[in-house]
Amino acid sequence: MWSFDLRVCALAALVAAVATFSAGCGFHLRGQAQLPFDTLYIPGSTPLVVELKRNVAAASKTRLVASQSDAQAVLGFTQELRDKVILSFNTAGRVSEYQLRYRVGFRVTDTMGGQVYLPTSEILLTRDVSYGDAQVLAKEAEEVLLYRDMQSDMVQQILRRLVAAKPVSPLAE
Repeated sequence: MWSFDLRVCALAALVAAVATFSAGCGFHLRGQAQLPFDTLYIPGSTPLVVELKRNVAAASKTRLVASQSDAQAVLGFTQELRDKVILSFNTAGRVSEYQLRYRVGFRVTDTMGGQVYLPTSEILLTRDVSYGDAQVLAKEAEEVLLYRDMQSDMVQQILRRLVAAKPVSPLAE
């Protein structure tokens, strides 16, 4: 008799602890981003721009427009670079590790460039990758996947910066 009551109490305590923990952990769905402008123009058609446009359209109420003259704000890219840098060599003098770098520079202004919503910013993402001569094809495929993952991370970071953008005077830049 005791063991049944004890099991029920233990189970109830466990359920209550799990419910309390999951309610207090801070998890919530991302929801819609509130960008400080109603319309946005993003020029270009690179894979980064395409993914960024898709995310802005899906995650915010900001409307993407097809021409700069119809936009309240313009997101312009100053650079987009992908690099591969050697980090280390093995005892035979061959590459054993390298670093992938993805650097993007951008700014957000009004259509005339007079009002700056987000001054020129730069984001640098890196990934370290081990390398072996016996796995050349696999490492090339891994590099492609890592760059694609870095691009998705880049889009999310740009979106977070767009949400935090505030109009500033061009003289303050």
